[in-house]
Amino acid sequence: MSSRTQKNRARSAPVSAGLVLYRLADDGPEVLLVHPGGPFWKSRDLGAWSIPKGLMEENEPPLDAALREFAEETGHPPPPGPYHPLPEVRLRSGKRIIAFAAEGDLDAGTVRSNTFTMEWPPHSGRMQEFPEIDRAAWFPLSEAKRRINPGMVPLLDALRAILEKQQQG
Repeated sequence: MSSRTQKNRARSAPVSAGLVLYRLADDGPEVLLVHPGGPFWKSRDLGAWSIPKGLMEENEPPLDAALREFAEETGHPPPPGPYHPLPEVRLRSGKRIIAFAAEGDLDAGTVRSNTFTMEWPPHSGRMQEFPEIDRAAWFPLSEAKRRINPGMVPLLDALRAILEKQQQG
């Protein structure tokens, strides 16, 4: 593949923004992960979880998109900040993720996301509505790394580095 083709693909790749919400527990930091809703993801677990995130609108600042998507996907207002920018990651699909870490807490059992509509079962002509997120849970960083989409693991590594730096300083 030519470098020109790679550059064009990079420009046209979808970009999502999201928040890595963390809390400091007695045993170390925990992060809030969300599980995608819908029939495709129903029985998938390891490697299927994500951070609350979604596509950025045209000319929308990444932090604004991350805060909007957090509220849409969790049904909770985003934490007040501060927000720590994390390194951008790229998923195998080509999608780029711009994320920010913020400390906060919420009851994962009360997460209620927006919904989407799709034909299900396929080719049935029947449209059904599904939640974008079917559940949320808090995980210690080591367990979160097992559950999150592998392309997002660098976000958790960057969060760990930020927290270690804060602890030293």
